[in-house]
Amino acid sequence: MSDAAAAPTPQAVFLRRRDTSGIGLLIPITLLFGLLVLAALRSPALISPSGFGSAMIVLAPLTLATYALMATVIAGRGTVDLAIGPLIGFINVSLIQLTAHGMSQNLFVVFGFCILAGVAYQVLMALAIIYVRVQPIIVSLSGYLAMTGINMVILPRPGGMAPQFMATWGYGTTIFSPILLIVVLATAGWLLFKRTAFYTHLRLMGSDERAAYTAGIPIYKVRIGAHVISGIYAGLAAICFTALISSGDPSQGTNYTLSAVTALVLGGASLAGGRASVAGSLIGAVNIYLISYSLSTFNFGSMQSYVTQLSYGAVLVASLVLTLALPHIQRRIRSFSPTLFFIAVASVALGVALHAVFDYRDLAQAAPVLSAPELYSALVIDSPAAGMGSLFGYWLGVVFVALTIPVMLRLLVSRSSRANVHVAVYVVIAAIILLLIFALSTGLGSASSILGVR
Repeated sequence: MSDAAAAPTPQAVFLRRRDTSGIGLLIPITLLFGLLVLAALRSPALISPSGFGSAMIVLAPLTLATYALMATVIAGRGTVDLAIGPLIGFINVSLIQLTAHGMSQNLFVVFGFCILAGVAYQVLMALAIIYVRVQPIIVSLSGYLAMTGINMVILPRPGGMAPQFMATWGYGTTIFSPILLIVVLATAGWLLFKRTAFYTHLRLMGSDERAAYTAGIPIYKVRIGAHVISGIYAGLAAICFTALISSGDPSQGTNYTLSAVTALVLGGASLAGGRASVAGSLIGAVNIYLISYSLSTFNFGSMQSYVTQLSYGAVLVASLVLTLALPHIQRRIRSFSPTLFFIAVASVALGVALHAVFDYRDLAQAAPVLSAPELYSALVIDSPAAGMGSLFGYWLGVVFVALTIPVMLRLLVSRSSRANVHVAVYVVIAAIILLLIFALSTGLGSASSILGVR
C-alpha cells in the first residue's frame, strides 16, 4: 500500500484533533460567577423565584439570538450576521400586524410563521453568499440596513398587541414558564445537533473550507443548512422578544445585534469559523445580562446607557486579553475540566448569594427568645417545602457544600477525564440543583421562613 493511500483524509485528521475548547471556558465561567456575586450583593432580589423568572424572560431572546449567530459563525468566512437584530424586529412587527388583522391567534400558526420568516431570510442570505459570491459581511450589513427600514414601514411606531395566548408569558413572576421551555428545548436541540455528522462537516468547513471540499463534503448544502438552523433560532428569539414586550417595536430589536455578537465572543467562539459551543454561548449571554443588571443597581443618571455600552466593550477587550494567557495555563494544567471548575466556583457563588439574601436580624431576634429544645419544638412542618426548611435540612446543605468544595478543587487540579469522575460530576450537579431549589422554596427573605418559627 502506498503512502498516499495510507495517508489520512482531512476529515479524519480533524476528528482526531484534540479538543481544547474546555480551557477556553475558564474566563467565561470565572466572569459569570463574579458577576453573579456582584449582582446578588447589589440586589438580593435577583436570588428569588420572581428574580429568576424576570431574568429568564429578559435573557431568553438574547440567548436564542446568540444560538442563531453561532450556526453561521461556525460555517466560516467570517459570517457574522449583523442583521440578526433587525430580523428579530421584522418578525416581531410582522406578527403584531397579523395579530391586529386576526390572523395569528393560533399557537402553531404563530410558531410556524416566525420560524418560516427567519428561515426564508437566512436562505436568501445563503444564496447570495454562495451563488452571487458576495462577501458575507457585505450581505449581512445590507440586510441590517434593509431590515431596519422595512421595520419602520411595517410599524412606524411602537404599539399593537401580542397574540392573546402570549399575554402571561412575559410576566416573569415564576421560574417555570413557556419561555423557559422554549429555551430548554432550543438548547437541547443544539446539543443533539452536535452529535450529527452534519455538525462535524460544518465545523470542518468553518475551519478549512478547502480541506472540507477535498474530503468530499458538499459545502454548499452544509452552508445553506447552517443558515436554515440560524433562521429557526431567529424565529424563536422573535417569539420570546414579542412575549417580553407584549407589543411591536420596530427599533428595539436592533439592539440584539451588538449584544448577541458580544455574548458569542465572550463565550469563546471564533469569528473566523469552526469553533463555538452551546455552553460558551449560553454563559456569554448570561454574562451580558448580568453586566446590564449589575449596572442598573448604580445610579448613572442620563449616562446609564452609555456606561452599559462602555462596560460591554471593556469586558470584551479584557476577556480577549486574558484569553492570550490561556496557552500558558494549558501548559501548566494538563487536564482541565470546565465542568468541575464550574461546580467549584458555583458552590462558592451560591454560598455568597445565600449570605447576601439571608436575614440575620431575624435569627438574632429568635435566638435569645427560645432555648434549643423550644426552638426545635417550635418548628412548623405544614408541607414538604416547609419540612425542607428545618434546621436539619439547612445545616445538612451547609455541610454538603463545605465538603464539596475541597473535593471538587482536588479533582480540578488532578486528572479530570470524563472516564473517572463523570459519576461524581453528575451527583454534585444534581445536589447543587437541589440545594438551589431548597433555597428558593424556603423563602430566602427571612430566617424565620428557614427556621419555621411560629
